[in-house]
Amino acid sequence: MEVLLLEDINGIGKKNDLLVVGDGYALNFLLPQRKALVATPTVRRRYAEQIKRRAEEKEKEKQLQANAVSAVAGKTVKFIRKASKTGKLYAAITEEQVAEALKEQHQLDLSSDAISLTEHIKAIGTFTVQVKIGAATQPITVVVEQQAAEAKK
Repeated sequence: MEVLLLEDINGIGKKNDLLVVGDGYALNFLLPQRKALVATPTVRRRYAEQIKRRAEEKEKEKQLQANAVSAVAGKTVKFIRKASKTGKLYAAITEEQVAEALKEQHQLDLSSDAISLTEHIKAIGTFTVQVKIGAATQPITVVVEQQAAEAKK
């Protein structure tokens, strides 16, 4: 069933989006709670201007996502951390830390939700991390080096 959303719904769409959703979802959730209208020709005419504006916003969002994907491509993030003699880190590197490092080293502002680590980085070495922007996934390289030992006095 095609509906016009009247408000933002996480995971579904934003206000004034024309979407095709399951009949049960529309009839049991969206329509009774007045979160959407059935996209009849009358509704389409009445909300034509808002639908057009939302379509233009979607196009701009796609363009921004494409620019962000190309900006992330081929980036390397470097960490210098304390580690044991066997190369194990004393503190693991998390998604949040990778996001902060991208901001500091490359001026790319991404949320930690966009970065996917299979598990936290706990050793010295070079790792590949996936960054998801919109529908595209781009790999970046994370290099972890051992901090130089301080000279004893």
